[in-house]
Amino acid sequence: MSNVQLRQVRSDDAPRLDAVRRAAFAPVFESFRAILGDEMYDTAQRSSDEKQGELLASLVSGEPGWTLYVAETEGSIAGFVAVRLDLETKVGEIGLNAVDPAHAGRGIGTAMYDFAVARMTEAGMKVATVGTGGDPSHAPARRAYRKAGFDVELPTVWMYRKL
Repeated sequence: MSNVQLRQVRSDDAPRLDAVRRAAFAPVFESFRAILGDEMYDTAQRSSDEKQGELLASLVSGEPGWTLYVAETEGSIAGFVAVRLDLETKVGEIGLNAVDPAHAGRGIGTAMYDFAVARMTEAGMKVATVGTGGDPSHAPARRAYRKAGFDVELPTVWMYRKL
């Protein structure tokens, strides 16, 4: 998508970015609740999901080691992507990121990931990484990362047991 522009975050972007985050992750959190059940979700997962807003706020404020970029299209914020460059290990990482569901399927995610990988390449990184969930709600993210060239996967499984 040629009309996606990426730029570094500004503090006044915070409310809109949080709205994008909440809209994009609502189905993910509902999926977690459906998989775990209400009681286990409330005990083991809810706190982590709620802290995601704090994580985004720290990225907007300039969390050390991370740079947050904002994707704009047609004059409005459509997404964001956090990038970390480890100059010692030469590993770049895509962190918290989201596309507003109202803008999904328009190439914004692809533009964000291509941009992030280009920053990594320019900085001399040798490997790019991104983590995502294996549950059904993360299927769109996995497709987007694969489309962006992430073609080696190391599966991880989080297992739960009610006590």
